[in-house]
Amino acid sequence: MTLLDTSVSLSFVLGISFLAYVAVIVRNYLRARSLPPGDPAAFDWHFFIPCRDEEAVIGATLDHLDEHFPEATVWVVDDHSTDGTAELVLVREHAGRPVHLVSRHLPEARTGKGDALNAAYRALNAELWHGTDADRVIVCVLDADGRPSPNLFEVCSGQAYFGDRRIGGVQVEVRMSNRDVATPLPGRGPVANRCARLLARLQDLEFRGPISAMQITRRHTGTVNVGGNGQLTRLSALDSIGFDDEQPWGKALLEDFELGLRLMLAGWRNGYTTDAWVDQEALWSMRQLLTQRVRWAQGSMQCARYMRSIWGSREFTTLGFLEVLYFMAQPWLQLVGLVAYLVPILVFSYNAVTYPQFTLDFLQHGGAPLLLIYLLIGVGEFALWGPLYRRRCEPDISLRAALGYGLALALYAAATYVVAVRAFWRILRRKDSWHKTARTALPHPVDPLDRLDHIDRIDHLDHRDRSAAVGEFAP
Repeated sequence: MTLLDTSVSLSFVLGISFLAYVAVIVRNYLRARSLPPGDPAAFDWHFFIPCRDEEAVIGATLDHLDEHFPEATVWVVDDHSTDGTAELVLVREHAGRPVHLVSRHLPEARTGKGDALNAAYRALNAELWHGTDADRVIVCVLDADGRPSPNLFEVCSGQAYFGDRRIGGVQVEVRMSNRDVATPLPGRGPVANRCARLLARLQDLEFRGPISAMQITRRHTGTVNVGGNGQLTRLSALDSIGFDDEQPWGKALLEDFELGLRLMLAGWRNGYTTDAWVDQEALWSMRQLLTQRVRWAQGSMQCARYMRSIWGSREFTTLGFLEVLYFMAQPWLQLVGLVAYLVPILVFSYNAVTYPQFTLDFLQHGGAPLLLIYLLIGVGEFALWGPLYRRRCEPDISLRAALGYGLALALYAAATYVVAVRAFWRILRRKDSWHKTARTALPHPVDPLDRLDHIDRIDHLDHRDRSAAVGEFAP
């Protein structure tokens, strides 16, 4: 077979396989129903918030948690920030709120989100009374811009979630808090702002559409995984995989997915719900989005080392193994797909320029309908998410807008091929640095009186604690 024949065959197989997968997850997505809530008082709740230069958002997040979750304890990990992150946290800690600052310093700091979460895990275990029932202690991981829905604890206490002692982790739906911002880029002009608004909306559609549908489907395969924001885990589950070395979170750039795999290998099951959610900022820059997704793709590739353990584990059914295999193969399949889809396009374009009559004859004798069907399938399997998103998530948007979002999602998805190439290139170069996503919010202001009170309190700390409190905030 020629390279063209091979590419056409591969693209056909990949296209049909993906279409079948989309059909399965859409069916489960449309059939999903709400489940009864439970009693939050049955559990002890803790928030872990890893922070690295999060002055812009951490204050508002702590205010949100203080208002809606006063019964919870908050652990903020300052990963050697160079802005006012630690100061904002200490103002609240010294005011008597249930907030603890966990400080990390170079050279141990800034080594990845997993290490920051492990620091919070060690601090929590050091604080708990001896004999505490770890089954009743629930840890919720939030990004610094995370805003959980007020019903988070009630939903996750239900019998389908932490009310079932077999459940080790629960992931809630992720939404974009800035999906409706009218002018995301002040002073940049209407075109730039329209593109930024569309990018934010597509991220919301992605998380509440296809990603949510995949998680709902994983309920049936027993392979629900946890994400980096809105991830809730039972402390006893964390202990079962990380108590000896005090490191339940691993080193992969996709530390959340790695944690979920380790929990399942240890015999725990994970849950997923859309009844509760967490709001986070969408990115308004395509460049930042690609950087974020490269990290995710590379992290998924790093987790391929677990496939041998999953293959031999009795905790995974055959269907569960195939689902995990398909997910972890996605970046690799995209590398193959890039060649499989690109070669026919290039050959057709070359023939259209070099042999226009031959190309015209091909189109007139069955080629045009074939290309049209191919295009409809390739675009349609993405475009359908626009109307589905309107039906399940945003009924107030127009059908026209929903169709437009669906078509834009097809172009948005094409960027994943660039992501896969960049992630693979980083692996070849043995680069595994963790690139932090920049925030879009303005800094959260510190009240001047609170700042003076904070400085007065620092005067009463010993030298080591004073260094941790002041950090880089000297005037």
